[in-house]
Amino acid sequence: MALRVREHIIRMSTDGGCFIGASLSCADLMVFLYQKFLNIDPHHLDDPRRDYLFLSKGHDVPALYGTFAEMGWIDAARLKNHLKTSDSLYWHPNRAIPGVEFHAGSLGHLLPVATGVALDCKMRGQKNRIVVITGDGELDEGSNWEALLVAAAYKLDNLVVVVDRNAFQANIATEDLIPLEPLDRKFEAFGAAVTLADGHDFDSLEKAFQQVPFESGKPSVVIAKTLRGKGLPSIEARADRWFCNFSHDEVRQLLAELHGEQQGALTSAPLMVR
Repeated sequence: MALRVREHIIRMSTDGGCFIGASLSCADLMVFLYQKFLNIDPHHLDDPRRDYLFLSKGHDVPALYGTFAEMGWIDAARLKNHLKTSDSLYWHPNRAIPGVEFHAGSLGHLLPVATGVALDCKMRGQKNRIVVITGDGELDEGSNWEALLVAAAYKLDNLVVVVDRNAFQANIATEDLIPLEPLDRKFEAFGAAVTLADGHDFDSLEKAFQQVPFESGKPSVVIAKTLRGKGLPSIEARADRWFCNFSHDEVRQLLAELHGEQQGALTSAPLMVR
């Protein structure tokens, strides 16, 4: 399923483009959460007892839409409408799409939103789990740390923060701009319980998430180590493969590379990159 989601992401990286590197890095996380962790009834997406997922790093929305398509929540053929004015599928999550809990785009916003939802569910005595996926570069935003202080103060152990730790933000490595390490200790200092996981290994993710909440009365944080552009060796871990708008022919080459039929096809080829 994760492989098919990556196919969708690659196909959405043309005719306007998308943030392909970060979308590929969180594809496995997205598939795992929806398939193995979250309690969401696709026939009752507004059930107040459901688990919530907030995609704070909203530019990864191709991974979210691709997962929805594979789960049958939206028609896969609809993904061809990406960025068309006739549809609501664009660069960031839109609540007009069934299953999207909240708009995203401005980084640092949805951990505060998720904290509010987690507090509301606690006050109602509900058992919902509230998951928010953040980018690592996104953690430069102070609103995340303010939200963590609130989450710790209100003992929100129903809140799970998942960090897609691909070590890049935009077109630079996180540690070359505003270093984050030691990231686990920083989260712990703000009152969270933290574990590390391999964001591309389903056994590792299973082991981490089956322990949620990690400590009673504390928000849980999973720092998932990932690889930007995972699945495409020609763009993996490359700062210049941030936002890409490929030609249709390049998309065909990348799909072949994804399936191991044409390794490194676009390593030196000219690309439309922003």
